[in-house]
Amino acid sequence: MNTAVGTLAPARSKQAIATGTPWTAWACTVASVSIAVGLYWDISWHMSIGRDTFWTPAHLLIQFGGLMTALICGWTIFGATFRPGSQLRQNSVSIFGLHGPLGAFIAAWGGLAMVTSAPFDDWWHNAYGLDVKILSPPHVLLAIGIAGIVWGGLILTVAEMNRAEGVRRIYLQRMMLVLGGFALLHSMVPRLEYTSRTFLHSASAYVSLGIGVLLVLEAAARATGHRWARTIIAGIYSLFVLLMLWILPLFPATPKLGPVYQPITHMVPLPFPILLMVPAFLLDLIWPKLNQLARWQQSIIAGAVFMAVLIVVEWPAATFLNSPAARDWFFAPNNFPYFAQPDSPNVRYIFRQTETVIQFWLRMGLAFLSSMISLWIGIVFGDWLRRVKR
Repeated sequence: MNTAVGTLAPARSKQAIATGTPWTAWACTVASVSIAVGLYWDISWHMSIGRDTFWTPAHLLIQFGGLMTALICGWTIFGATFRPGSQLRQNSVSIFGLHGPLGAFIAAWGGLAMVTSAPFDDWWHNAYGLDVKILSPPHVLLAIGIAGIVWGGLILTVAEMNRAEGVRRIYLQRMMLVLGGFALLHSMVPRLEYTSRTFLHSASAYVSLGIGVLLVLEAAARATGHRWARTIIAGIYSLFVLLMLWILPLFPATPKLGPVYQPITHMVPLPFPILLMVPAFLLDLIWPKLNQLARWQQSIIAGAVFMAVLIVVEWPAATFLNSPAARDWFFAPNNFPYFAQPDSPNVRYIFRQTETVIQFWLRMGLAFLSSMISLWIGIVFGDWLRRVKR
């Protein structure tokens, strides 16, 4: 009797997982990972080879994620709209006469924005030539679309999790942690230009990190309800960046555009990850003591702690990355784009000095303030996510 019960329990658990995880949530998760790999690969491609055609594997991987999400979430909305008696319709919202999960609407719009950005980006390059900045107009549209897919998938999954119990809830919680990690990862991509190691001794880098990072981290972590959610989410971001840092150089590459200032023989990886795990772990550690405080008090204390700890760990880490001791495969600071001029601070391993003393301290104050405001918004948004069921 006990043996029979023991064999039935795992089978029931697997069945509960299968029926409790919507395929739209799976699609958004796969799309988030596909887009993240494609983005890092694409940026590395631009730094190693140059933009030779739209039909590069990296571009196709990015657009695959957008197109798949648009089609699957669009089909979900179609099904909920034209099947009034379905279970999906009961857990849907109505927008412009259409019905479907709120997350499906957001993710579908994100997928459409991504697909639209593809011909826009191709036209932009043909009209204005190559861009060397991440935040060009078509890239901004692409970033908005990616945000729609990531957050749409997260809202879609949290709605399912908030309705689930037992094994299904635990499984969906884990999926939420993965989506939160990739939400943080995608939010860090537009900051790459402002958080390279040459900027990490200037206040502008920390202003960039103060604006929005805690919003993403806290909202996703709070929505999952996991005790160590902030650490896990930051850990997923860090692990992905490290894997790309170590894997990309294994593939050969040579520049196809000029001028070429650096000899390139392999794919150039993106920089070592920002050490967000350290302040994230500290927030997880102290948060039980902050639960009795008002939101604004939590925001001030935790926001200041996060920024202070981040500066304390990142400042010496940047010094180390600029030193000869870091020039190995693990930290890999000695990988430069083919267009990096020999006298640039990055190639010379020196920090950029672009601020006066007054500007430095004013911007540091802004970094702390923006961190607190971002955390407050993250708390409010995260508490709302915990109530979403459609």
